[in-house]
Amino acid sequence: MARVVVDVMLKPEILDPQGRAVEGSLRRLGLTGVNDVRQGKQFVIDLDGVVEGARLELLETLAAELLSNPVIEDYKLQVIEDSV
Repeated sequence: MARVVVDVMLKPEILDPQGRAVEGSLRRLGLTGVNDVRQGKQFVIDLDGVVEGARLELLETLAAELLSNPVIEDYKLQVIEDSV
């Protein structure tokens, strides 16, 4: 079994209104030293078998074209073998 984790975040140059709202709330609730907050999303995909070769390439393509919007988002894909 393998677990694939895809973290998707807005690109740094893209305005993040939700992150800004959370940043303001954290400060109002007393958290000091907050410099920036960016929101994102995470996909956790549990798979049977090994993730390598063509299967890994397919996952990279799916992360780039389906799970994220390449115009405004970056993604990071991590494979954790034998994790489940």
